[in-house]
Order: sequence, then structure tokens, then C-alpha cells
Amino acid sequence: MVGSQAHRNALNPTVSDPVNIPLSVLDLAPVPTGSTSARALRDSVELARHVEGLGYHRYWVAEHHNMPGIASSAPAVLIGQVAAATSTIRVGSGGVMLPNHPPLVVAEQFGMLEALHPGRIDLGIGRAPGTDGHTAAALRRTANPLSVEDFPRQLRELIDYFGQHPDGPVGPGRIHAVPAAGNRPPLWLLGSSDYSARAAGLLGLPFSFAYHFSAAGLLPALEVYRDSFRPSEVLSEPYAMVAAGVVCAETDEHAQWLAGSQGLAILRLRTGRPGTLPSPDEAAAHPFTPLDREVVDAFQASHVVGSPDTVRAGLDRLIARSGADEVMVTSQIFDPGERRRSYELLAGAAGLRPHQA
Repeated sequence: MVGSQAHRNALNPTVSDPVNIPLSVLDLAPVPTGSTSARALRDSVELARHVEGLGYHRYWVAEHHNMPGIASSAPAVLIGQVAAATSTIRVGSGGVMLPNHPPLVVAEQFGMLEALHPGRIDLGIGRAPGTDGHTAAALRRTANPLSVEDFPRQLRELIDYFGQHPDGPVGPGRIHAVPAAGNRPPLWLLGSSDYSARAAGLLGLPFSFAYHFSAAGLLPALEVYRDSFRPSEVLSEPYAMVAAGVVCAETDEHAQWLAGSQGLAILRLRTGRPGTLPSPDEAAAHPFTPLDREVVDAFQASHVVGSPDTVRAGLDRLIARSGADEVMVTSQIFDPGERRRSYELLAGAAGLRPHQA
């Protein structure tokens, strides 16, 4: 796949002599219709073991609330389980939605994860609530809206907890953030607009763009990130990751059939009827109206769906256009076995090699 050298060729999707870049996994712990959230979480741990053996670089879990089809509501808990079940793959959050949590709690949780699994934890931070307004208010324990200053203040507080001397308190209350001090995992900013892109650039942090649900903003956000980037103690040059929706199967037709599940799921979500992840058969039998089809097609227009050759070509075009340094793949597939197979086929097409302990 076209690699980070595409920074110099971002406007030319026919870059010659493509090179490989890391591929990673974003997991939402999907709950298929007829299954349970408990089963979905166990499937996620099994998937993490599987993709580690295939050579994927990271395994991140997302934070969503009040969504029956997504079980990953507590990233730190699931990250601990995945990290304990694996040995080489990096494990992290894609992401923790900082407005939902006191920065001290996030620092303590991820400091503990880093202390238990040194060198393998990533802390991806987002600024959206990842849920509806009522649930966000319940998480924050207030219905007051967030101000524009809240996220920068919370982010600064979080960084300060990790940056303090292990024996030194921080903040007005002279708080010891144990075990965050001395155990700071790599910090990422996540986003679907140029707000977090600019913040990541100014702070000299890596940035991940949510292309899988916000395709139009990709190139503007990455341009802002790179233009605003200032070298830091953790990163000397910009590092951009792009999260892409991918479904890979033996044939284009079978992949399109599998992708029907998420199409119907997103239609139900957008029309205020979120539910568990429907089967491909249920999606194929659904009586979509022309307007329904427009909603689904608009959401899935940026997704890469097809056979290994089709998916490889699609991701190469995406990387050439964006100059991404890494791609994170998310695959909402009804059957856990089909989901594992999708990652297998993509790994083969990309030439991934298993991790070495």
C-alpha cells in the first residue's frame, strides 16, 4: 500500500512504487441481532488475538453509549482484557471521549494500563460525547452545554497529570495522579473536523481522522494538521492515521452482501431507531425507499468493500490521496467468523507479517 512518502504526492493518486504502511484495527464490539453484549465482548477479545497473529499494528476500541448494537461503552475495561489476552499488538482507545470523564479518572485508568502493559498502550482522545444529549448529560452529571474552552482545559489537565514527577502533586488541590505519573502512554487526538487536527498539530501529537463516517473533511483536516504541526518531545514530524470502513470477502458480491448489515444499521440509527446489528439476509430483504437508499449510500460512499484485490486498490487510492502514515480498519460485519475472515483476507492482500514477541 502507498506509504507515508505520499505526503509529497498527496494530490497524485497514481504514485509509483507503493510501499507498505502499518494497518490497524478499530473495534466497536458490534452486537449482532440474536446475540448478546457479553458474547460481543468475548468476540472482540478473540478478534484481537486473531489480528495480532496476522500482523496488524494496533487494536483500538471505541467509546459509544446508549447504542444497543455497540458493546464498547467502557474502553479502559475492554483494553485491559485485550492487552491481557495478547502480547505484542498495541492496544488503545479510539477513543476516550474526554467530555464524558474527569481528566483525573482517565489519567489514572490509562496510567494503570500502561503500568501493567508497558509500551503497548495508546490513549486516543476525542471531544464528542459519542452518544445522544440525554446520555451525555447523565455521563457528565449536568445538562449544561460544553463551552469552547472546556476541551482544551480538560486536555491540558490530563496531560499535566501524566507529566508530573512520580512523587509530585499537580493542580490546585495538590493531587497525586497514581499511577499516571511516570506511566504516560502515547497520546493521540481523534477527530472528524479541523478542530482536533489543529490542536494535535499545535501540541505536536499524532492525529487520527474518522474517515469512515466523515469522508468530506479528510483532506482539509489533514492539511490543517500538517500546516499547524509543531515538533514536540514525542513527535518530530506529523503522523496521520486514517480510519476507514472496510469489508473484505472472497468476491465483490459477497462483500457487498456482508456490508448490507451496517447499511441497515446506520439507517435505523439516523432515523432514531438504533438497534443491534442486523444480518445480511435481513438487510437484503428490507424494503428500502429511495430516500433510505440515499442515506445508506451517502454513509457508505467512503467505505472500501470488495474482494482482496478490490480492497487493496481502494485503500491504495485512499492512502495516495491523503498521504496517511497508517490506516485503521473498522469492519462492522454480522458474523464474527466472517469478520475475522475479512481481516485475514486484507492482511494477505497487504502482505502483513505476524508480530514477533
